[in-house]
Amino acid sequence: MSYRTFEDVKDIILSAHKNTEAGDKVGFYNTWAENYDQDVSLLDYRAPSLAANCLSPCFHGDRVTAVILDVACGTGLVAAQLKKMGFRHFVGVDGSKGMLELADKTGLYQDLKQCMLGDEPLPVQAGQFDVVVIVGALSDGQVPVRVIRELCQATKPGGYICMTTRGNHENLEYKAALEQELELMEGAGLWSHVAITEVEEWEKAVAQQEKGYIPGVVYVYRKSQ
Repeated sequence: MSYRTFEDVKDIILSAHKNTEAGDKVGFYNTWAENYDQDVSLLDYRAPSLAANCLSPCFHGDRVTAVILDVACGTGLVAAQLKKMGFRHFVGVDGSKGMLELADKTGLYQDLKQCMLGDEPLPVQAGQFDVVVIVGALSDGQVPVRVIRELCQATKPGGYICMTTRGNHENLEYKAALEQELELMEGAGLWSHVAITEVEEWEKAVAQQEKGYIPGVVYVYRKSQ
């Protein structure tokens, strides 16, 4: 294990933002995988616990039998939080082979699939999951907004979709496009919002013009029956 400072992690994340091509991004995450958990801890990255804490009170089904699709699962941080809340069955999807190898070592997942979200269709059957979560990947230069329709399709009627995005200045245009799509889908009767939680201290700021913490938001929707 290497010992890094917050400044080191800042440089790593800023370099990731420069990778706009899908292949570059995957290569970056493959390289970062080994130090990822340690680095996001330095960043005080709270999204996995915030998402789990928002989703948990909304879910009224049987947690032991519920099947969760963890999209952009990374090393398994979200599944680890949800396991503490009684969930047991996880299927993970990520674009990075390195991240998936670490997720596999956690023993949390019954199945793991590699997929470049936005470039390839989500590799799951429609209407299969009680809960679909995507934490951390809905942001500028990562997963396109249109992918949330695939998340909805993968969810069982009456199931839940939990999504997060950042509210920092660089991501405001993406956040606005995401929220417009969420509202369009609600207007079309595909789902209804259950909880939308704005959080001021999401993670430590890394951009030059930002200080302290950046904000974020957790969205929980329920698919129409």
